[in-house]
Amino acid sequence: MTELRNRRWGDRITLTGLRVRAHHGVFDFERADGQEFVIDVSVAVDLSAAAADDRLDRTVHYGELAEAVVAAVERDPVDLIETVAERVASVALGYAAVDEVEVTVHKPQAPISVPFADVAVTIVRGRA
Repeated sequence: MTELRNRRWGDRITLTGLRVRAHHGVFDFERADGQEFVIDVSVAVDLSAAAADDRLDRTVHYGELAEAVVAAVERDPVDLIETVAERVASVALGYAAVDEVEVTVHKPQAPISVPFADVAVTIVRGRA
């Protein structure tokens, strides 16, 4: 998520390594057997009001965001992790305080015929 740190982002909340078992993939065995996906989400949020007042309702509750992200990844299998990333971005942007989001979806058990450590897609989305 270094790219965002170098952009216009200031305050953010970051969830790293959310682990979700889901059934996404192009191949039938991926849909049938499922596999683990790892999700990183970083949301741009102005945290100054929450910090000044020490009030949770003036920020994004990261526990609730984590649960919403996991639920979004678990539902409705799709072929592409790009689609999963878009789904997660939409969930994060559903929080009024979120201005922009970066989502990385890792597929560490992707069906690739050569040795690898990870496969991931990363997207950045903001309010229109």
